[in-house]
Amino acid sequence: MYLQVGINVRAAGGALRGVSGTAPVPLDWEEQKVKLIHEERSPNVRGLTYRTVGNTTKQMVMAAPVVAANSAAQVLLTFELTRYEIMPPQDTKQYRIPQKVEPALRPYLGASPYIETRNVKIRDLAKKLFAAKEGASDWEKVEALYDGMRERVRYKNGSLKGALAALNDGTGDCEEMSSLFIAFCRVNGIPARTVWVPEHCYPEFYLVDQAGKGQWFPCQAAGDRAFGGMPDVRPILQKGDNFVIPDNPKPQRYVAESLRVKDAAGGQKPRVEFIRKPVNGPPSVNASPNAPPAAGPNPF
Repeated sequence: MYLQVGINVRAAGGALRGVSGTAPVPLDWEEQKVKLIHEERSPNVRGLTYRTVGNTTKQMVMAAPVVAANSAAQVLLTFELTRYEIMPPQDTKQYRIPQKVEPALRPYLGASPYIETRNVKIRDLAKKLFAAKEGASDWEKVEALYDGMRERVRYKNGSLKGALAALNDGTGDCEEMSSLFIAFCRVNGIPARTVWVPEHCYPEFYLVDQAGKGQWFPCQAAGDRAFGGMPDVRPILQKGDNFVIPDNPKPQRYVAESLRVKDAAGGQKPRVEFIRKPVNGPPSVNASPNAPPAAGPNPF
């Protein structure tokens, strides 16, 4: 599959100065391989770099010192992705909750935006569901948290409200259902995090095998039941749910696109389009940087 990611900034009125923008781009994972096959930018884009955020997300960073009036600055990247389906393990009894959590996993044990692990109601229920499986394998205990979430929250599309609101209301979409399961896991010492794909998200949890080797296991919080495996092969955009982005000290649930303009002549705001869309293959002809492309849907 192929994915295009980019930014198009048009100076609708006067010239723009000091234009900088960011957009998340896909990374390699065990279940996904990514290759940048085409990089296109207009001549006024003088800087194009990449940086990682939290070790689980990558950003493209573009800079255009000047965008002349009635022209545009554009970066368009085309990625080739190979995505693999994840099957649940056959021997689940060998997997255990890690007794010693390495530093890289600690961010996946605490609170995150809209994942209220410190809330008493969430904590009490998480511990109750876990304790009810005394004598069961750790895999079965995690599965009880998953089933407990799905029994208490019915899917209903809506605006972001978080794990606690979903538990109180009994409804939520993929974000709320993922957040509540993640909270249940973290309360019980099980690292867990969010996986973001186009127009959807799902959780994954971390266990170790008999040799002490750790592994992340996905599950489908909303939709058809899928625990420990993932039939969905949409591109993975990023993983995680508590990011500190450069120049923004407030923790972010996900790494979104951004644009900054130091000065806009005449005070007129620029027109910006963030592109994220599947394409049939690599581009054969370069598009004009002054022609604004069709913007892909924001999956968040």
